[in-house]
Amino acid sequence: MISVFQALSIIDQNTEALAPVLLPLSKLNGCVLAEDVQAPISLPPFRQSAMDGYAFKHGKDELRLIGESKAGDFAEFKIGSADCVRIFTGARVPDQADTVVMQEHVEKTSSGIRLIKTPEKGTNVRPVGEQIKQGEIVLKKGTKINAAIVGFLAGLGISEVLVIPIPKIALIVTGNELQEPGTPLKPGSVYESNRVMIETALKAENVELILSNHVLDDKESTFEAIRVALDADMVLISGGISVGDYDFVKESLERNGVEEKFYKINQKPGKPLWYGKKGKTQVFALPGNPASSLTCFLIYATAAIRKMNGTEKIDIQLKKGKMKGHFVNKFQKALFLQAREQSGVLEVYPKQASSMLVSFTQSNAFLFVPEDVKEIQEEDEVHYIPFKL
Repeated sequence: MISVFQALSIIDQNTEALAPVLLPLSKLNGCVLAEDVQAPISLPPFRQSAMDGYAFKHGKDELRLIGESKAGDFAEFKIGSADCVRIFTGARVPDQADTVVMQEHVEKTSSGIRLIKTPEKGTNVRPVGEQIKQGEIVLKKGTKINAAIVGFLAGLGISEVLVIPIPKIALIVTGNELQEPGTPLKPGSVYESNRVMIETALKAENVELILSNHVLDDKESTFEAIRVALDADMVLISGGISVGDYDFVKESLERNGVEEKFYKINQKPGKPLWYGKKGKTQVFALPGNPASSLTCFLIYATAAIRKMNGTEKIDIQLKKGKMKGHFVNKFQKALFLQAREQSGVLEVYPKQASSMLVSFTQSNAFLFVPEDVKEIQEEDEVHYIPFKL
């Protein structure tokens, strides 16, 4: 049995960011840039009006109207010192004009306009490259792409970029006793919660869930479900990893050629965690008990996902806080205790069994108790890991 930190180290050594791919703008959201992006053009690419108004050469207040420039036009005008052009926001400012007056600051005359309020020279004219200059690095490698970045790239005329793709995840939940919620519970059955729980938790990560199956405790069904799932970047299996007569996951993983990297961690909950790889496919066989399954997912699987999509290194990210209450570690194991953290003070909930999710529903952090810590007193310094569900 290995320690928590040995397990994280093994996962780190066996996890790499996914190979970069060139993707169109429509498929970029949530991906991470695999290289710097340079601006192919300046923004704006021409001198642009910042207002609806009139473009003119600064100097005179009585101006003759000689034309119009709206967004999308490329007409050129010979603008004299007493001439002006009607112009609209975003339109190209004629080369000979140097100022735009707001339409609210003029009055119309029979031949043009009279300035009621004269702007300073250069007012309301956006220069070429005011936002971005051609050739400038505008986005750094490692940037996570969102809607604003997609719009920014489109505005630069870029249609595709090289990114770390979103990991494809396959989820398998095992168990004959599992019954879908919404129907009367049969004798000997329990409502299936792990699949919908993990599916929901995955929505907080940058992943694509490509498969989600419930498999009965049958040797061939388990083998076949895992075989199909191994096309994913990561396979998550909940249940069937212990050593009971009807636990076929470990055997099926071996038959499918998945190499075991470790099995069992000296922790509670979540001791029977199995981790392995086949090629570049990561496999986590999570315990079947709900609290154990969710704990292992949040501590280990999400760490691998974030490294695969290029956003974070694998790190337990412990924070310091203070204990409220008293706790005795009777197990000689590292503990991930569901707790409520408020202003750095940690209060542990009483119901911590691996089968119970009730404490998770009130918690926002794990209080981490190292395996060599036997007791925690009121106001002792402790370490915790915040989480959001």
